[in-house]
Amino acid sequence: MVPGDGVELFVRHGGSGPAVLLLHGHPRTSSTWHRVASRLVDSGLSVVCADLPGYGRSGKPTPATDHRPHSKRAGARHLVAVMRALGHESFAVVGHDRGSYYGMRMALDYPDQVSRAALLDCVPISEHLDRADARFATAWWHWFFFAQPDLPERAITADPTAWYRADRPAMGPENYDEWYAAVHDPDVIRGMLEDYRAGLTVDYRDEQADRAEGRRIRQPVLVLWSLRDDLAELYGDPLVIWRGWADDVTGFGIDSGHHMAEEAPEALAAALRDFLANSL
Repeated sequence: MVPGDGVELFVRHGGSGPAVLLLHGHPRTSSTWHRVASRLVDSGLSVVCADLPGYGRSGKPTPATDHRPHSKRAGARHLVAVMRALGHESFAVVGHDRGSYYGMRMALDYPDQVSRAALLDCVPISEHLDRADARFATAWWHWFFFAQPDLPERAITADPTAWYRADRPAMGPENYDEWYAAVHDPDVIRGMLEDYRAGLTVDYRDEQADRAEGRRIRQPVLVLWSLRDDLAELYGDPLVIWRGWADDVTGFGIDSGHHMAEEAPEALAAALRDFLANSL
């Protein structure tokens, strides 16, 4: 547990050399990186895997009616403080799914600390919402369900295993066991749902303000997406969208389902090694 400016976060860390912070998505924990992190350590990196604020064993911000304590801006502040506490004044960030939104916010708000960003299976929240149509609402209905008060907590906590339907062999037994403990904790469920509630409110407004002010990601950005998921099906080439937000964008699809760190660790680690090589 590492202090993170008001919230303690649970982290795993190891290796030496330039630092990279790995951020998981919903409904995972930092253990989702177990097949990738060691490969990056072997390539000469200092790797930090953090449970996002509200997720896993990390501290749980107190919910507020405006959802600001669970905003990506608040989370970015906590995560940067944790990296500083570990001695990393400058680092790269890799974010998957919900973790990508924390990575994007860190790159925008902390350009002197974040050297580069890899953003996986995502486009900005505002791009999703501004393009929302019947296809998006049907495929990503959970965004809007999770935003409702109280009801999603009741539905998920009634039987978290049935709700999420995780695959123990595919995840790996220790990763699965950690995930299982997390999703059976009502405080974790609340924290994860508050992440989504912030996304549709305060995070959306923060991104709108970024666009109005002409703020862009100046660091190199790598965008990767799962070829067996639906991001490209919904939006075409994700790189086109990200070039509206960042100056230096490269990327490609990975032959994987959504949880690429678990399903395609070799391909993902290779892509990240190539992208992070300039940090070595």
